[in-house]
Amino acid sequence: MKPIDFRSDTVTKPTPAMRRAIAEADVGDDVYGEDPTVFRLEARVAERLGLEAAVFVPSGTQANQIAIGAHCRQGDEVLTEAGSHIIQYEGGAVPALWGVQPAQLPGQRGLLTPEQVTEAVRAENIHAPRTRLLSLENTHNRGGGSVWPVERFRAVVEAARQAKLAVHLDGARLFNAEVAAGVPVSAWSKLTDSTSVCFSKGLGAPVGSVLAGRADVIHEARRLRKRLGGGMRQAGMLAAAALYALDNHVARLAEDHANARRLAAGLAEVPGVKVDSAQVETNMVFAEFSKPASEMVALLTKQGVLTNPTGPRTLRLVTHLDVSAADIDEAVARIRRTVA
Repeated sequence: MKPIDFRSDTVTKPTPAMRRAIAEADVGDDVYGEDPTVFRLEARVAERLGLEAAVFVPSGTQANQIAIGAHCRQGDEVLTEAGSHIIQYEGGAVPALWGVQPAQLPGQRGLLTPEQVTEAVRAENIHAPRTRLLSLENTHNRGGGSVWPVERFRAVVEAARQAKLAVHLDGARLFNAEVAAGVPVSAWSKLTDSTSVCFSKGLGAPVGSVLAGRADVIHEARRLRKRLGGGMRQAGMLAAAALYALDNHVARLAEDHANARRLAAGLAEVPGVKVDSAQVETNMVFAEFSKPASEMVALLTKQGVLTNPTGPRTLRLVTHLDVSAADIDEAVARIRRTVA
């Protein structure tokens, strides 16, 4: 039985063509600034995001944490949505690494309002931390792969600017937002001081993210990357995979989105499964089962359908380039048999 892996879009494997690009990459020592392929990737990403400079790092978590370290100082506060990746999935790094206090704001499918930002900014007071940074996420993972409408994003950023906050965008799946909304990634990123993008999720590269931003932010980011052990040597082989993904795997994200809608529609017809198909904007489907999530994960694993729980009875299913439309139909059939 072929496993159908919906746990995450991080499980993708490099395609044969991407492997060739990796093998043929021109490399040098990136810590010395001598890797031409890394340099080319950084320049292309900065240009595409509409920002001044960029730095290649091993992971999206490191990109986000470097950005927080570059924008904040010990005792500062970062505003972010309560379900954001920097809060839920980065090992408590915000306070552990930087001594920065996160203020968690309740969002609607991961999205905030300008009023929330304005109200959360602290007045200058020796008893309170200084609010320094607003960190947003697009697409929003725990929000169901939700996409920020550009005008709402602009309004929230403007509220931060009025309060003299820096703005960071966790754009791990920003290219999914581009494809879903039909606008370039720069529509969001150019409004920020820094934006991270990940290549090892839907874009299918094995490793790597890029943090782009103002030149002074990226200058500091390189120092922090070294401090965190993220300086890599002949990293051009990894950068080559990311460049290949930029050229060949962005438009195809539409297939993942179509497969997610196909999956949601199929699951909605399975007795004992609840899916809100209207909330499937990109490549994530959140399905509620009548049985506990932990039990469903175990049962589905026996049927070769791999998923992750996100609530007491909710599973997240993520589509990606290693899951075809035929796999979707087969997965729905296996799930139907399992819950029958």
